[in-house]
Amino acid sequence: MADVSAAADAAVDIGKLMEAVRGGRADDVPALLDGLGAAEQRSALTRLKALRAEVRGWESKRPREAADVRRALYVAGAGCHAGASGAATWLGGRDLLPWRSEGADLVLRVVAGRTPEWLADVAGRLAARPSVAEHSYRLIRGLAERAGCAVPVTDGYVLGWAWEFRAGSRWRRSADAPALLDRLREDPQTPVLAVHALSMTESPDELTWTLTEAPRAHWPTAVAALVGEGVLVRAEVLGAAVSRLLRGGRPRDLRFPLDVLRLVGPTAAEFRERVPDLVGMVADGPSPIAGYAQEALAGLAADGTLPTGALAEMTGAALFRTEKKLVRAQLTLVGKVLAREPGAAAELLPAVAEVFGNEDTELQGRGLNLVGRHLAAVDGSVRLDLADQAGLLSPVHRQAAVELFGGSVDFGAGLPYEEILPPVPEPQPVGPPAATVEELVEDLLARGVSDDPVRFERALDGLVRHAHRDREALTRAVREAFGTTSWQEPYHFAYASHGVHSVLAALLGMVERSWIDSRLSWEPTACLHEALTGIRDTRLWEAASLVGTDALPFLLAAPTLSTGGIDPATLVERLRAYRDAGVEPSPADLAQALLRVLRADPGAGRAAEEAWALDTPAGLRLAAWLRSEKPLAADVRVLGREEDRSLLRWHVVHRLVVDIADSAVVREEFPPAFRWLGGALEAAPGLCSHWITGEEHWASVLPADREVLAACLMPSLARSISGGTRETTEALTGVAEAEGRVGRAVALALALGLGNGDADDRLRAVDALLVLASRGDLDARRVGEELAWLLAEGSVKPNRLADAARTAAATGAYGTVWAVLATALPEALGAAKPVRGLGEVLAVAADCVERCGARGGLAGLDGVASAKGSTQLVAQAQRLRDALRR
Repeated sequence: MADVSAAADAAVDIGKLMEAVRGGRADDVPALLDGLGAAEQRSALTRLKALRAEVRGWESKRPREAADVRRALYVAGAGCHAGASGAATWLGGRDLLPWRSEGADLVLRVVAGRTPEWLADVAGRLAARPSVAEHSYRLIRGLAERAGCAVPVTDGYVLGWAWEFRAGSRWRRSADAPALLDRLREDPQTPVLAVHALSMTESPDELTWTLTEAPRAHWPTAVAALVGEGVLVRAEVLGAAVSRLLRGGRPRDLRFPLDVLRLVGPTAAEFRERVPDLVGMVADGPSPIAGYAQEALAGLAADGTLPTGALAEMTGAALFRTEKKLVRAQLTLVGKVLAREPGAAAELLPAVAEVFGNEDTELQGRGLNLVGRHLAAVDGSVRLDLADQAGLLSPVHRQAAVELFGGSVDFGAGLPYEEILPPVPEPQPVGPPAATVEELVEDLLARGVSDDPVRFERALDGLVRHAHRDREALTRAVREAFGTTSWQEPYHFAYASHGVHSVLAALLGMVERSWIDSRLSWEPTACLHEALTGIRDTRLWEAASLVGTDALPFLLAAPTLSTGGIDPATLVERLRAYRDAGVEPSPADLAQALLRVLRADPGAGRAAEEAWALDTPAGLRLAAWLRSEKPLAADVRVLGREEDRSLLRWHVVHRLVVDIADSAVVREEFPPAFRWLGGALEAAPGLCSHWITGEEHWASVLPADREVLAACLMPSLARSISGGTRETTEALTGVAEAEGRVGRAVALALALGLGNGDADDRLRAVDALLVLASRGDLDARRVGEELAWLLAEGSVKPNRLADAARTAAATGAYGTVWAVLATALPEALGAAKPVRGLGEVLAVAADCVERCGARGGLAGLDGVASAKGSTQLVAQAQRLRDALRR
């Protein structure tokens, strides 16, 4: 009877616990767990797991209730797990993970009776998982403190630790709020975690705030103060900061260690201990890091404590860089050292000769003059080595080199010029979608899958295929793999693309059909940004409406090539499979497939015949599309210049008008989201107010019509030319690798990209230019014509064009670059007022002419070259004129 009574009492206790958990009363859980023994806890755990699975289906209709129950589950499950591994797995579950350690105190209460070893084991397991550790900082710290063990030093744990200081430092406005320094000083974890923070590959956001942003929460200032107080070990801080800078990375992530070093201020002795590391920073670090290391080493050189060998290694590294400021500073430093120590010439001058191959002829001249001043101090073998390096000098310095070294300099005279262009890129075939559900889930969870068009399309096609084969199995796998707390309402997908999440949400039954239908009838009305991104979004919503049904066995529009293109024969086979299965293609999927099919493919004619033979509406549409010479077309017009000078800063955007050619087929046969490609959208760009998203997918929307694609890129390219936005030239790579006509839109897109305000964007434009040249599709004269008017009105800054042209020429494409500049320069040369910075462009042009051997004249050049003065503009104009006359 006693056993029966005890069992009944236990059942009552478990029932009360489950009632509290189901009611979301997390605060009641610790007391209810106190009365349960080990057996009761195991029994309760089984019921908790079942409730956890049940709650996963509540997000769309009962989100708030689900959140409360999850918090209670989080606490109860921790208390019912006997093993550390099981407890850590439960506490680290995506669906149970509370926001910023909410519920940590309750968990610590329910595990208070565990052994120190158990507590330490759980803390270590949680800390080892980055995302879990960041969100569970308070819990992990509490576990470690109760276990009496050292804090687990991991990146995730330090991220959580750093975030804890935000509320107390940056966001408190009262004057008596504790400053970051006070809180760090009081925290016993600081000596270990602050040093680790310096070493992290990705710095926590809080550590990158500037002194202006958060004067009371400026981490570098606080760390430097703690070093001065002895709270932090100076050698450990310096070692961690230098090591992190040496590893390199994004400038944002290097800001914290660099600022700490500057504020701590290493002594000369401390710098001497780290000379190899500093030389490494000069060689490979980003510009700010390289500049800092160069200054530190220059200080040692000025004191006479930098070994000559280290200075030579540093010089070779610095002179190999592209930053003129660093190169000039290094040449000046070497000049000072040689003036003081002439005997070091044999070791230093060969390093100085590295600058002979620099793309900047002015820097070449400085290096040659430095070598000339100290050449007498070296022996014959060093002199021969220097003469050999002098063969890299630009033709403008060759006479001076011959006078310095005599006839021992080999400039490769007599060898015919050969243009060097990159290999013609071959589109890579896209692999098949994942063969198993497990592989598919891995693809869907992979980082960056939504940003890579090829991986995105492969994952989407795999999702559709597996949902068609076994929807139930796929649904179980998705529920288990994905945390769905952020998918609580359909409006989550209303204004932006979220990859395949919309399809996953529909698969799980979390999106109302009425909402999907409203998205399928959407038609763009605002701008080309919205229109391009809208095509992908419409395809996603269409897939969401049909996923797991017989109406969508697989995607017709899945690319077969890395460019986004589809082989015509493959599309015919897909349509044949649809016909044999008795399935009608879904409208958006078929429309995108038609846009992607490569009409210029050698097999397109045969594919058109086979498509016609299918005798289905979709087959007939494909046949007609393949046979059409120009189903899509676009043009770009430039309106007259504004008379009001105050509006000039907007004129590039306002003056460009994109005209999408009329196409009755597209307007009548394509779904609403695609009809703008038939001329249904007023496409004058203006100043678009949209946040531009999805650029990485734009090229894969129109891989067979690059002129239309280039026209659609015009608004974003025009907006970014002043440098306000970044990564707007991403799609130019797709333009270069796409098929179809090359006209004004492509030329203007390249011109805007070459003049972009961001260096990385200019580099992508250079790559696109060279790829088009290698494919034989570059209209260099037309690109030059677009650059001419953009330069004349000030939209393209000469220094930016010079940078892009110099980069392109340095690959060996001197003839190609000259062909562009020869058309771009005359209008600027003939301007009534000298164009500021034009000398840099002329320098690149002169270098191209000297190397490729171009001859002839250039309108306006003689007038500038004959002007008085010794400015760079005049000097480079004279150099270019002389090169063209040789």
